[in-house]
Amino acid sequence: MSDKKLFLLDGHALVFRAHFAFITRPLINSKGIDTSAITGFVRTLWDLIQKEKPTHIAVAFDPKGNTFRHEFYPEYKGNRDATPEAIVTAMPYIKSIVEAFNIPIVMLENYEADDVIGTLAKQAEKEGFTVFMVTPDKDYAQLVSENIFMYKPSRQGNGIDILGIKEVLESWEIDRVDQVIDILGLQGDAVDNIPGVPGIGAKTAVKLLKDFGSVEGLIENADKLSGKQKENVINFADQAMLSKKLATIDLNVPVTFDEHSFIIDPINRPKMMELFMELEFRSLAAQILGAEVQPATGQQSLFAEIPPAGPRSAPEPKREEYQLVKKNISNTPHEYHLVNTDEKINDLVKLLSSQSTISFDTETTNIDAHIAELVGLSFSIKPGEAYYVPVPAGLDKAKVFVKPFKEILENTSITKIGQNIKYDITMMKWHDIEVAGFCYDTMITHYLCEPDLRHKLDYLTEAYLDYKMVGIEELIGKAGKHQLTMRDVSIEKVKEYAGEDADLTLQIVPFMEKMMAENELDELYKKIEEPLIKVLCDLEFEGVRVDADFLNAYSKDLEKLILTKEQEIYKLAGTHFNIASPKQVGEILFDRLKVAYRWKKTSSGQYSTDFDKLSELAGEHPVIDAILEHRKFSKLKSTYVDALPVMLNPRTGRIHSNFNQARAATGRLASENPNLQNIPIRDEAGREIRKAFVPRDSDHVLMAADYSQIELRIIAEISNDQSMIEAFVAGNDFHKATAAKVYGVPYDEVTSDQRRNAKTVNFSITYGAGAQNLSRQLGIKNAEAKELIQSYFREYAGLKNYMDTTVASARDLGYVKTMLGRRRNLRDINSRNRLTASNAERVAINTPIQGTAADMIKIAMIEIHRRIKAQGLKSRMILQVHDELVFDVLKTELDQMKTLVMESMKNAIPGLKVPILVEIGVGDNWLEAH
Repeated sequence: MSDKKLFLLDGHALVFRAHFAFITRPLINSKGIDTSAITGFVRTLWDLIQKEKPTHIAVAFDPKGNTFRHEFYPEYKGNRDATPEAIVTAMPYIKSIVEAFNIPIVMLENYEADDVIGTLAKQAEKEGFTVFMVTPDKDYAQLVSENIFMYKPSRQGNGIDILGIKEVLESWEIDRVDQVIDILGLQGDAVDNIPGVPGIGAKTAVKLLKDFGSVEGLIENADKLSGKQKENVINFADQAMLSKKLATIDLNVPVTFDEHSFIIDPINRPKMMELFMELEFRSLAAQILGAEVQPATGQQSLFAEIPPAGPRSAPEPKREEYQLVKKNISNTPHEYHLVNTDEKINDLVKLLSSQSTISFDTETTNIDAHIAELVGLSFSIKPGEAYYVPVPAGLDKAKVFVKPFKEILENTSITKIGQNIKYDITMMKWHDIEVAGFCYDTMITHYLCEPDLRHKLDYLTEAYLDYKMVGIEELIGKAGKHQLTMRDVSIEKVKEYAGEDADLTLQIVPFMEKMMAENELDELYKKIEEPLIKVLCDLEFEGVRVDADFLNAYSKDLEKLILTKEQEIYKLAGTHFNIASPKQVGEILFDRLKVAYRWKKTSSGQYSTDFDKLSELAGEHPVIDAILEHRKFSKLKSTYVDALPVMLNPRTGRIHSNFNQARAATGRLASENPNLQNIPIRDEAGREIRKAFVPRDSDHVLMAADYSQIELRIIAEISNDQSMIEAFVAGNDFHKATAAKVYGVPYDEVTSDQRRNAKTVNFSITYGAGAQNLSRQLGIKNAEAKELIQSYFREYAGLKNYMDTTVASARDLGYVKTMLGRRRNLRDINSRNRLTASNAERVAINTPIQGTAADMIKIAMIEIHRRIKAQGLKSRMILQVHDELVFDVLKTELDQMKTLVMESMKNAIPGLKVPILVEIGVGDNWLEAH
């Protein structure tokens, strides 16, 4: 292999790959720019430069408009969707970044990037270069030779595949590399709208080429075929030749490989820094430019310390010569006081007592407030100044030590500012201090303004203060067995870290106040989110009792079921294999058992065998159903049955889940560590787990209160659909009433199948499901599903009107709101990409419904919590799971609690036209109560 290594990057292919790698969780900066494609592309490029050390490099991009292929086939690539809006926005940045890398961009009108790369690769090969074509596009396989390789980055960044002649021949199952073009010519390419020959797929194409060598050879010997295949090859011979021509990469593009122009040069650091600053690429700047620490000289200029680009062989600048953000703890004036004597504590208490607002934070040994030790308290009352109070080890000593701050923190006239303040309130609750007064949480207020973005303090300070905080890993190290706790770090370092937390949280508040006012969210915060903080704190503090013995016994039962299911799978498959291996499962199902596979393979060429794919195939072979059962039992065992006993709190012997207010963009609460909201309820094996959740003692029972069909009732309310409202007011079974309407039968004559179909329709159509989705769910033809949807909207015209007007309003305003003013920004609602826009439309329809339901149960929780305290009851609210609340109820208070909970939940949003139905159950475990 030559020492001269040329890397040619297919720019557009890599950008699209990067964009879709983040499609389920896009990266959006504080300016609202989707940076997914830019981030992914830059990471790929930088990893390549670092690992492969190319001597020469270039990036090729497709030109705008048509290419020479459209001249002889205008339909070429005619079925492609419009380019996603995020990619359109990203491309200028990406090209600027490539230029800042001092990497040449090659782009020629009338030719695609693969034609340019192919021509350059062949020219460079003749000049003694080893060439690597960096692309995920399979078509490049036709160019591979002794010195030209495909370099395929994986979609998730988990390595690369380098394909030479051997790999191409094996993966395509061909004898010569040039037969790649023949395969493409015969089977066609749906992505590029290359027609191919009807009835010939990949496997058939391979077989035909084994016999006849090429498309031309096949056509010449068409008389040796039989049946429909012979007919198609004869009738579509011209189309086969056209397809082969379309699939052939042109190697005679008017471009010349100039070795000197493609030499890899040093980065243009000032230009790169400017781009990274604009895009808010903190970690990439640190990796690529070493931009992390302010120089000791104290210079403030962004570019003053950046030397001009020199030869690549020159020593790399030290990391501390560059900075990404203008401010950090080293270069920003601040005064963080260590409060470590009785005199200083007394002075601080007097100072804080005179304030109307204080910023407050705790330093601890663990992210779980129910097992953490308190290491210190920090306070700030004006920007740039903070106070840190170190706390001695041991819960009993700490309780005594923090007593001087009890009166301040329990003072209802002092506003407390915090970032995720529920954690700090919980810590103080463990130290016999009940934090009171209005709480301003910067995490939650930012979440309300930008529910789809990140909300951690370091993100907020960089986005709004242009300030990079001290990272926790700088103090305690990376996660692992050698990681320290805050107790192990010197007080001086902790003082700076803790002071910074309280200080910067205080500084963030004006930005949040402005955003909250602009988005009209102040009332939502004051009436729902702020009071809910203390409700959740008390709920989490109570925890829930879990019967570990029951779970341990159930674990053994599941183990037996898993082993039995394994033997059943081996018998059905006719062989032993690793059921946990997606690769082996795919080979058994689709190669050995010949189950029809109807999706694209993974980037590594494997069959996809995830839950969704196998669920679609359920019933097509008994082994598929057995594998799904095996996976279900295995997941239940590992995720819940074996995990929950380990999570019992050593202090209380109970489970204390964290209910996150700033996670789900719809406004729903998210249960974490452990997630108790995902315990299956429809499946018998999953329901069994709920038996382990029990009352605290024999004097108590569990009571569960559940909103019945709450989202459908809210849909009826918001849409003002008279048919829906009438059905709920009459107290009818809504799914049965729907079936009667759409099937045109009397209410009393609705069959169970019709009701079941109507239930699916009710929950699917209102959340944007189309005919194809509905036909798959119901197992009916597409035309039937289409007629069902049309019939549904004829009966519920008000609902259809709501959906249309909501989408239209969202397109105009760029956001939607719930009944109580919760807001969701929809940046993609006007995207030119139809798929992207339709996803945003579904969110526009769903959010007011799901968000209002979330607001409703939150209001109910606040009122229930208030009334329990006001009436001095000993019963407690212990869980919230979507539309359900669970209570640990003293038996003597059961009737009182039923009334209290029923009234609070039904009247959470007063004045509704649609009646709200709440179902209450009681039992000796959660399953009985539910």
